[in-house]
Amino acid sequence: MKKYNVGIIGATGMVGQRFSLLLANHPWFNVKVLAASSRSAGKTYAEAVGKKWAMTQPIPENLASIVIKDASADIDEIAAAVDFVFCAVDMKKDEIRALEEAYAKAECPVVSNNSANRFTDDVPMVIPEINADHIKIIADQRKRLGTKRGFIAVKSNCSLQSYVPAIWPLDKKYGIEEVLVCTYQAISGAGKTFATWPDMLDNVIPFIGGEEEKSEKEPLKIWGTIEDGVIKCASSPAFTAQCIRVPVSDGHMGAVFMRFKDGKKPSKEEIIDTWQNFAGRAQELDLPSAPKQFLHYFTEDNLPQTKLQRNLEGGMAVSIGRLREDTQYDYKFVCLSHNTLRGAAGGAVLLAELLCAEGYMD
Repeated sequence: MKKYNVGIIGATGMVGQRFSLLLANHPWFNVKVLAASSRSAGKTYAEAVGKKWAMTQPIPENLASIVIKDASADIDEIAAAVDFVFCAVDMKKDEIRALEEAYAKAECPVVSNNSANRFTDDVPMVIPEINADHIKIIADQRKRLGTKRGFIAVKSNCSLQSYVPAIWPLDKKYGIEEVLVCTYQAISGAGKTFATWPDMLDNVIPFIGGEEEKSEKEPLKIWGTIEDGVIKCASSPAFTAQCIRVPVSDGHMGAVFMRFKDGKKPSKEEIIDTWQNFAGRAQELDLPSAPKQFLHYFTEDNLPQTKLQRNLEGGMAVSIGRLREDTQYDYKFVCLSHNTLRGAAGGAVLLAELLCAEGYMD
């Protein structure tokens, strides 16, 4: 695989910092450009981040002295220097849409962690193990944008990464009618640490703005089909969600209740077997960031636990446990994923690897 020169747009924020760690020694990607707001432009990465560095690992040495570009003012210069960019900016949604489209029209593909373009009809929102085929819509998006190389691809919301991978193979095999999920989400999902958000210590907040809508609607785009140059959202399964912020540094947990269609209820053993044997396009291609085993089932009653399992397979695997029959639904279980790895920067890096392997970055 050839080496690709890449940029990180929004490099100073928490997700941007995670991108820098994941990409500093990536086998396929060479970080050529770091960009952020005009406030950071002209400073080295180490100077721009300063005390805002929120990772437990230090700033990568090979990135610390890179001088920050202005993400909005230096688009043409950045686009000319890289093969594609990762985007994790903190801006208003309409500003993010305009910025990402500007990079795409400058013939610079964008792999975005942001939510702004997730429901743009011809922008694929991809979990590489699940709906990798959605990247075919890029040909239609390029026609709309008038580009030869440029396009936008996005990853889904971080909360989905815990429960959607567990639901998908069961729905494809047996058919699922309804899903109820309660997510218990880490503070890093809000770009915070306990040092910057002391109010979260010894506390639970029963509201995360916009999260429940994303958790209910985004799965239906992932389940969708490509028709007439757009991705048509599916009508089922029906998802309902309640999202809660909990005092955990990293790792989103989901408590899931599911009902199968037409009373066709598989056995517990069949469900676990489906999970343990599930693999997707990311595993077929043996992508560098792909977990060897995507879904891990734990038989112990007290697993998975956030602190113990969030870093499983480099934080890119999904942990599942406590599968049991329910008195109102057919089954219930718990699941866990690392929200800034699988759920954010890691998921975007894996998506970029998929796009490279399938020839979309050439």
